[in-house]
Amino acid sequence: MATATKTSKAPAVTSTAVAALTTTPAPSRAYLTATLDEATGELTENSRFRYLPGHPRQIRFDAKAGQFNINGQTQLGPALSFIPLAWRIFSDDILNMGRKLWAELFYADDKGAVCAVLFHGYSVENLYRLIEPLFYDELTLADVVVHVRAVKKETTKEGKKATYYLAEFSYEPAELSEVVARRDFAQDFPIWRAETYTGAADMRIQHGYTVPGGDTSAAVNSTPGSPEPAVLPQAA
Repeated sequence: MATATKTSKAPAVTSTAVAALTTTPAPSRAYLTATLDEATGELTENSRFRYLPGHPRQIRFDAKAGQFNINGQTQLGPALSFIPLAWRIFSDDILNMGRKLWAELFYADDKGAVCAVLFHGYSVENLYRLIEPLFYDELTLADVVVHVRAVKKETTKEGKKATYYLAEFSYEPAELSEVVARRDFAQDFPIWRAETYTGAADMRIQHGYTVPGGDTSAAVNSTPGSPEPAVLPQAA
């Protein structure tokens, strides 16, 4: 007579168990992406942003043409949109242009490159008009997507008309995850531009701007005592 042998069933593989095996742990900082090597179990983290400290990509606002460009070469058009990493409004003699009131904003572009853009004159006053309502709503530029566009103006001098462009600013809410990523990055790295730092600026407003080397007069809203990183994580 044939006999039947009863074997115990293997426990069912639940969706929770599968998720536990396949889910990559969250990265340690919001601007990092985490990759898990399934063969070795090794976790690798890479930065979403690419930045050589003190030397961000230079974005220029050509007030004569009403255009933004990279280093005076690659044209970006008449408008920019970004979530600021850091900024400052200050008076200083920089770039051999004499002492002026400047606004310097730092941000990561759509490719993750950290950039710096400068404005002066009436464009700075326009930026103040954006900062003020944000302040009373308990927000800063770091909490929103800033839209900058070149607006054509005309003036008459000695009977001759001349045209020029000013930067005008507006904003819309930013995704919280993107805000947190930039906040963490600005805490971990010194956000500044060596070519525009003199140590003699009359600072009006600043946020997230940090000059390394112990110059605390230029550091604000950064993690106290956070060291300058020896190695910058590479962009994913």
